[in-house]
Amino acid sequence: ETSSMGNPQKDKGDRAEREIAGILIEMTGWPVRRKLGAGRADDVGDLDGVPLTTVQVKSYKDFARAVREGLNDLRAQQTNAETPFAALMVRRTGGHWVVVMEPDQWAALTREATSD
Repeated sequence: ETSSMGNPQKDKGDRAEREIAGILIEMTGWPVRRKLGAGRADDVGDLDGVPLTTVQVKSYKDFARAVREGLNDLRAQQTNAETPFAALMVRRTGGHWVVVMEPDQWAALTREATSD
């Protein structure tokens, strides 16, 4: 993987995506990896390998901004990807990750998880 040569924000984002991909692999065994081509007009999220789910990853010092921008991006990415589920992974100061979902995204996931 090539460095973005002089773009520390992109490098930070790339590292965050690799970090959460590794965590998800460890927790689930899924073959999670970074998507190529993030940021395109037809952006479909940051990670591949999470079944039926669009995943956006944000790692900003400003947590509120990360959530706000991430949720805005996620809605469009989920539409582009045509997945039933979507989740925003946000790295908090100190390295702790949280998952942020809008109520309809959470409800869709929970309905599926609890259906017979």
